[in-house]
This record gives sequence, C-alpha cells and structure tokens, in this order.
Amino acid sequence: MNEPLRLLSSMATRALFDELTTAYSQRSGMPVAFEAVGGVEAARRVAAGESFDIVALASDAIDRLAEAGRVDAAGKVDLVRSEVGVAVRADASRPDVGSEDALRQAVMKAPRIGYSTGPSGTALMALFTRWGIAGALEGRLVQAPPGVPVASLLARGEVALGFQQMSELLGVEGIAVLGPLPPEVRITTVFSAAPCSASTRRGDARALLDFLDSPGTAEAKRRHGMEPVR
Repeated sequence: MNEPLRLLSSMATRALFDELTTAYSQRSGMPVAFEAVGGVEAARRVAAGESFDIVALASDAIDRLAEAGRVDAAGKVDLVRSEVGVAVRADASRPDVGSEDALRQAVMKAPRIGYSTGPSGTALMALFTRWGIAGALEGRLVQAPPGVPVASLLARGEVALGFQQMSELLGVEGIAVLGPLPPEVRITTVFSAAPCSASTRRGDARALLDFLDSPGTAEAKRRHGMEPVR
C-alpha cells in the first residue's frame, strides 16, 4: 500500500480539497492525507519544518514560504479565485449589501461584526480604514480565532454581520449568505499550491497538483463558491 501524500491547506479550501482528494485517490489509487487548519497556523507549521508534500494557501503566503525555502517556487500553481462574502444569522433581517454605500450602512448599523484572520480579514480592515469608520467600529469587531469559522459566530448569535470567504459560508446551517461584496469593494484572494521543499515525492506531488489544476475540477471549484484560475 502506498504511503499517503500529505496535503495541508487553509480552511477556505477545506470542502473543495475534501472532495477533490477523495476523487483523486479513487481515480489514481494514491491515498492522500489531507488536513485543513487556519491559514496562519498552516503557514507556521510549514515554516517550522513540519513534513508535508504539498501546501495550499493564499498566493502571497505561498510566496513567503518560497522565499524562506520551504516550498518550490517553480512548482507553484494558482488554483482558484475566492471572493469574500457577507452573511447574517438565518433568522435575522437581511440588510441590503448590493452597493458600496449600502454595505457601509449595514456595517455601521451592525452591533457586532465578525471577520476572519488571514488575507480576507486584513483586506476588510483596510476597507474600514479607507471608509474612515475604523474608530467607530472599535469594540464591535470580533475576529474569529484561527480555524474557527465566522459562520459559527453568526449561527450562535455572537455577531450580527459576518465576513469570510464565500467558500466558508456556503451551505452552513443557521446563517443566510447575502452574497459577495459589491464590485466596488470586492475582495478577491487567489489560493495557490506548491510542493514542499522537504518532500521526497516530487513526482507524486506533481501528479496531484496537475489534477487539482485540471479542467475537470472546474465544476467542483464553482460549486464550492470559487472560480478556477484557468
């Protein structure tokens, strides 16, 4: 029996890779041990030298790991574009978020606002600063701990408005997804994957990366709230 390939990703691509690695194993006979954790934690573990064959994270995080010599920059593959979405508790009223002005008003009216760690949370805070409302929101912002979905904070009523990757909001019970952010303030993250420098199974890793990047995976990527890069 082949030893499984080890793939580590952030939570944004968890459901997608659950599906695709299962499909790949069934098709190729190669088992894949897949683990998803918060993106900050995933990057820390790879940077610390933990053994994986492939890591999938936001593109800039992969670039930083490449600069540190932890992944093979030449083997990097951009897989999906992911939009940040906004959601409320399922039984709450649903504010208009269809324009920049409407979204800003919804944010100002929300008693508590949930957001995530990682690139989407950083970009959201930059948006609030650009709007000039960061100070007014102090005490109302709740950052979900790494690996904890913003959707869970919404479902438990801990926040009234939540922002996270659409892929992490879709299909979650207890919440209503209002949609992606309006075009004027869209936050898009490219998620990429690369073979880890310490992997001794570069050929096997390349074969899995080729599958994850193949046209046949496009439908699954869209179904999980993302768009294929190619």
